[in-house]
Amino acid sequence: MPKSIAAFGEVMMRLQVPGYKLLSQGSTLNYSFSGTGVNVTAALARFGHTGLLVSTLPENPIGDAALSYLQKLGITTSFIRRDGKYVGMYVLENGFGARPSRVTYTNRLESSFNTAAEGTYDFNAIVKQVDIVHFCGITLAMNDTVRHLMKTLAKAVKENGGTIVFDCNYRPSLWGEAGYIKAKPHYEEMLQLADIVMMNEMDAQFVLNLKTEKNDRSEQLKELIPIVAKTYNISVIAGTHRTINGDNTHSLQGFIFKNQAFHFSKTLSFSVYDRIGAGDAYSSGIIHGEMEGFPPEKTVEFAAAAGMLAHTIAGDTPMSTEKDILRAMTESVGDIER
Repeated sequence: MPKSIAAFGEVMMRLQVPGYKLLSQGSTLNYSFSGTGVNVTAALARFGHTGLLVSTLPENPIGDAALSYLQKLGITTSFIRRDGKYVGMYVLENGFGARPSRVTYTNRLESSFNTAAEGTYDFNAIVKQVDIVHFCGITLAMNDTVRHLMKTLAKAVKENGGTIVFDCNYRPSLWGEAGYIKAKPHYEEMLQLADIVMMNEMDAQFVLNLKTEKNDRSEQLKELIPIVAKTYNISVIAGTHRTINGDNTHSLQGFIFKNQAFHFSKTLSFSVYDRIGAGDAYSSGIIHGEMEGFPPEKTVEFAAAAGMLAHTIAGDTPMSTEKDILRAMTESVGDIER
């Protein structure tokens, strides 16, 4: 049954250098709009849910363009406020071969979303209209006011009986020096409120400072994730392991930990056209599976296939329908559809 799913987060302008040129080589940039909340709510809207964004955009032509872009993605924009002067931006340089892709953030802290004051949003009204709210660690990294707004909304969701999804999404560049120490108490507050969490064993070790004697990533995962679930009373924890192969293809395996048991997807190998946003596609697949009541083994296969397909589509935002993903789970891909 379709649900109303909101996300609290920033709308960013993506400025992409065409092809595989460096920024210093290029002379043009292609723009689009994205952000974790944008990607997740757009993906879920394509699955038949109502996707809403809780955010602030500037009252100027850039804000107008962003709003129009979100509406084309199928996102309901009734919770978006207009105030301030700026959107956060990032420049993307596509990697090739041994050279990785590079993201450079700019104007982030001055954005309309990140300068929104206390009392900007009517959280009590919002939580009465939605079933689920998605939060992410990127938003948590911004500043004290944004963190307070985020936690206030999360508490309101909890008090209203809604479901909280928290994607750890730790970004070292956003937290700065001694970032793990600064981030830990804020992450712990969100984990105590969350029902569905996106994380892996790296988050458990570095953000939560959990210790393990195991060296193998899978063994670390199996040891640490149940501890996190028990400590913070989390119903579902899900995430991925990625490998970059010698021929520049990627391999991805998803996992979900639910009812004290792990379920793993098949390992999927594929070529990459555009990697950014693929984690959000995986998250949206987990949320959709949970909301639709899929068994966990189907949910994790669905989410992994959603993540795989997102690597094949230009732009940050997942564009696959449920039908596309179900087909990818059962059929070989590559031939022309006629």
